[in-house]
Amino acid sequence: QQHQDVHVVMGNEACDLDSTVSALALAYFLAQTSKAPRVAFVPVLNIPRADFALRTETTFLLQDRGIPASSLIFRDEIDLGGLHHSGLLSLTLVDHHVLPGADATLEEAVVEVVDHRPLERDRGPPCQVTVEPVGSCATLVTERILQGPPGVLDRTTAALLHATILLDCINLSPAAGKVTPRDVACVALLEERFPELPGRDAVFGALQAAKFDVTGLTTEQMLRKDLKALSSDEVVVAVSGVFEDLEIFLRRPGLLQDLEAFCQARGYAGLVAMTVSFNERHEPTRKLAVYSRQELLRGTLCRALEEATTPSLLLQPLPSPWACVATYAQGNAVAARKKVLPILRAAL
Repeated sequence: QQHQDVHVVMGNEACDLDSTVSALALAYFLAQTSKAPRVAFVPVLNIPRADFALRTETTFLLQDRGIPASSLIFRDEIDLGGLHHSGLLSLTLVDHHVLPGADATLEEAVVEVVDHRPLERDRGPPCQVTVEPVGSCATLVTERILQGPPGVLDRTTAALLHATILLDCINLSPAAGKVTPRDVACVALLEERFPELPGRDAVFGALQAAKFDVTGLTTEQMLRKDLKALSSDEVVVAVSGVFEDLEIFLRRPGLLQDLEAFCQARGYAGLVAMTVSFNERHEPTRKLAVYSRQELLRGTLCRALEEATTPSLLLQPLPSPWACVATYAQGNAVAARKKVLPILRAAL
């Protein structure tokens, strides 16, 4: 309304805890340290507000830290296209670096990228790019804040970052294959700076329980809880993280009809469900279900997953109750969705 420049910091459209906290913490840091006059720094959660209740670990942590949902800004509450059209938008992307097709017009507003995925596209100057292979994007944001002026990092932000890195890196467990020395160093630095932070096991246990709490969720809500969409010129395919064992998921009443309705309602030609469950030593078990009524597409996706070499997923076919759903045990349990998405994108 005041024609003030707006600098939005936004995570990816799965809007998991890492995306949310990275956006909140980096926007806060920029607002505290920026020399630019008359710029509003706005963290945006890249989902509609109505979907926020499905992000159970995020709602739990923010509530625990006294941050009300009413103080957050969601994607359906800010007109990024309108701001960009008026020449008022700068955009920093955290926890992703490629905007989905629907947001392609915003590409030229991107001034900075902070991500921990392998780079899929180059960005020339003046865009500032930080892409490092760490376990959590929150680690890169923590490093950035710790390199800034002393005194900017407060207890609330430190607690959010600390908890996020622990959840993302499976409590810094080497067996889960996610943690790097930089993640470990950031957690240690935050604990040194704020000795009153709660213990790692307590933080991780509470967040993991909240994340895997799917009681009362419909199949549609479970598929939406951690959802990414991949598109080619012809088709759009959904890739959902599902937080329960595949066998339990397949036994949900009316599952096939639910998969069909979910894809039909959103225009998806197929869906890949990546299930994960953990044992008491925090070691993951991963399984895959590939659903599509289009035999050709299903075959293409399955072949890409079976034949992948970077990384190899070490898939073992499992019996499936339906011809239109292919199911696998994934021998390479450290290959999370971040590693699988490029395989599927290339196949499309």
